[in-house]
Amino acid sequence: MAANTVASFPQQEVFRRRLPVLVVGLVVASVVLLGRLASFQFQLPPEVVTHLESQRNANYLRTLEIAGARGYIYDRNGEPLAVNTLEYQIGISPTLIAESIRRSTAQELASALGMNELEIYDVLRSDRLWVLLQSRVSAEVGQRVSELDIFGVTINPLPRRSYPQGTLAAQVIGFVSGDLTGYYGVEGRYEGLLAGALREREVSNIPFDVNQLDLEQDRGQDIVLTIDRDVQFVVEQELQRAISETQSVRGTIIVMNPRNGDILAMASYPTFDPNAYASVEDASQLLNPAISAEWEPGSIFKVLTVASALERGTITPQWSYNDQGILEVGGIQVQNWDRAAHGVVDVTQVLVQSLNIGASEISTRMGANDFYSMMDLFGVGRLSGIDMEGEVDGTLNVPGDPDWSEANLATNSFGQGVAVTPIQMLTAVSAIANGGLMMQPHVVDHIVDGDRIIPSQPSALGRPISAQTAAVVTDMMIAVVRDGLDGAASVDGYTVAGKTGTAQIPTPIGYEPGVSIASFVGFLPADDPQLIILVKLDEPVEFYGSRVAAPVFQRVAERLVILLEIPTDDIRRALAEQGGAVGYIQR
Repeated sequence: MAANTVASFPQQEVFRRRLPVLVVGLVVASVVLLGRLASFQFQLPPEVVTHLESQRNANYLRTLEIAGARGYIYDRNGEPLAVNTLEYQIGISPTLIAESIRRSTAQELASALGMNELEIYDVLRSDRLWVLLQSRVSAEVGQRVSELDIFGVTINPLPRRSYPQGTLAAQVIGFVSGDLTGYYGVEGRYEGLLAGALREREVSNIPFDVNQLDLEQDRGQDIVLTIDRDVQFVVEQELQRAISETQSVRGTIIVMNPRNGDILAMASYPTFDPNAYASVEDASQLLNPAISAEWEPGSIFKVLTVASALERGTITPQWSYNDQGILEVGGIQVQNWDRAAHGVVDVTQVLVQSLNIGASEISTRMGANDFYSMMDLFGVGRLSGIDMEGEVDGTLNVPGDPDWSEANLATNSFGQGVAVTPIQMLTAVSAIANGGLMMQPHVVDHIVDGDRIIPSQPSALGRPISAQTAAVVTDMMIAVVRDGLDGAASVDGYTVAGKTGTAQIPTPIGYEPGVSIASFVGFLPADDPQLIILVKLDEPVEFYGSRVAAPVFQRVAERLVILLEIPTDDIRRALAEQGGAVGYIQR
């Protein structure tokens, strides 16, 4: 008994020594647990919150990148040229489709979506919470799927660009790709204004959770163009007729108001349908030749040469020279288009008879400094600054350039060895129509930003010639139409000023024989111009611009003076006598 009592004492002693350690351990553990419990009452670190939310939402929410509605594009009269429509994203939650109806559901969806029935059935047999079936389907397909009324199918709206006028003004407007990015024309140039703000939205994977996607939120700005849909239609119709009748391979017609630079119509052939841009095989058709295609303009350039020489005082309106049929300059021989000598010719007849030698006589008298300084003032060889994507600056070699020679001074005077775009040529001649003031061409009339309207302010590129010089050259261009074209460009009731051009096509080894680019530029009414029109046809069967391009100008002008209700000369004179005046185009 005594032995057992003695043995228990060491055990009790050990217990007494360990008890404080145990108590301290329990107290510490309790404090830690209480601290952790208390920590839940305070805000968690951001990275922890993000992780927990991602874990929570992984099976419940998904993130879509949604763009706000793109701004519309209208013509000057409010007719829609580019609008928005909806396509749809189709998905399904397999776990919500009862096993008994999986096969019928697969059949119905396959028929509506044009998909493989077996593929859809395999999806429905999976245990995935949500599966994308089609990233984009048309509104019609989306409607068919909606009418199936299948619980578990999600139909999310996605914006798409649409062009209700089809090919009309396509190369002016441009197009929008599948990712809602604008390319070319107005769509490309004003992408930053038209595009709705891109934002991420979390949407539910559960079909009965309604996803409210407000596409009008953060909407892009609307753009109203100077283009007149009706004028554009007339121009495109006449261009197509001209292409067919002359068998030209390409063509361009531009109509502008020279008073303010408004482009009323701009058409080129061939063109494309922006609703089906992806089917265009030749990517060059997406470009706008009116601002991106250079060509040697030929004799329409002579009006700039004559205007420049008159402005610098090199010649007077009464100046004349003796045309002997050949002029040697810089090691080359310049000849007239008809290879004939015309004797004593005044400056008006240089334009009426379109004499190369006369133009070369004038430019060489001016000298290189004066001639090329004036061409720069007219904007030759540099961008017009038109508000569309894709303009090129043309080509004008000047003294000091490696490709320039003294012969260029002679040939440039009649539009050879110099390259311009149609918009540059039209803009330069518009200075003559507008009393010497050259306005910057533009296609945007105003921008609509919510309730705010931001008008486009007409801008002058400069005044290359005086009003007096412009009036003198206008009279000469009237003589060209009246005396030199046998009525090919005349419009009954209106005085027309204009000039033809017949340009050869350069190649690396000289000019291509037997083909030409025929052109005509003219404005009316000549004493109060409200329209200036440029016609350009590439490689027509008939060689000369007077026979090919001038009649096209005539047809376009005859239709437009009626469409735009431009009074005839007699009516305007009668109004002037009564103290009235005819204002600018109101359409």
